[in-house]
Amino acid sequence: MEKPAITRYQIHEVLRKRWSPRAFAARPVEEEKLWSLFEAARWAPSGGNQQPWYFVMATAANPEEHQCIVDVLGPRNQVWARGAPVLMIAVAKTERQPGMPNRWAWYDVGQAVAHLSVQATAEGLALRQMGGFDADKARECLGIPPGFEPVVAIALGYPGDPERLPEDIRAREYEARSRKPVESFVFRGRWRPESENENRN
Repeated sequence: MEKPAITRYQIHEVLRKRWSPRAFAARPVEEEKLWSLFEAARWAPSGGNQQPWYFVMATAANPEEHQCIVDVLGPRNQVWARGAPVLMIAVAKTERQPGMPNRWAWYDVGQAVAHLSVQATAEGLALRQMGGFDADKARECLGIPPGFEPVVAIALGYPGDPERLPEDIRAREYEARSRKPVESFVFRGRWRPESENENRN
């Protein structure tokens, strides 16, 4: 299943094709492809080249590790994410050095995950990012030490058949994609209220 973005302005085809499904095939992700995703994340930009991103990954080939990440997800995410052959938690190192917070760490982790998601699309893979997870459980189950903050959970794999999802989730899978118009969030020269910007469309 594909859901390419309907854009007003031209963007790269890989960006048009990237979307966030909930249906994944049971097919495992090849090791070489998997590591190419982390190589893409590795080359994301970061403040002061701190590279504050870390990933704790589990595959369905190791059921105990995979289930550990399933268990930290919110109940609604568990329903479909347990079917993804790869699960991971992206983590931010929150200090540049002891006693010096890195206020850009989450931003940089987001850039690394964005790079990873684009590479995944180019490789014929799909992923979905989830804010619905228990960070404290993740710290305990995955052994994440102090000074590191779980940022987002990620399900990854080859796209699967939406018909295998529960009915309420399946309906959402077929919904049309939508985004706010560019003019509603890009301002020339100075900030404008969103309502004022929308009137300019």
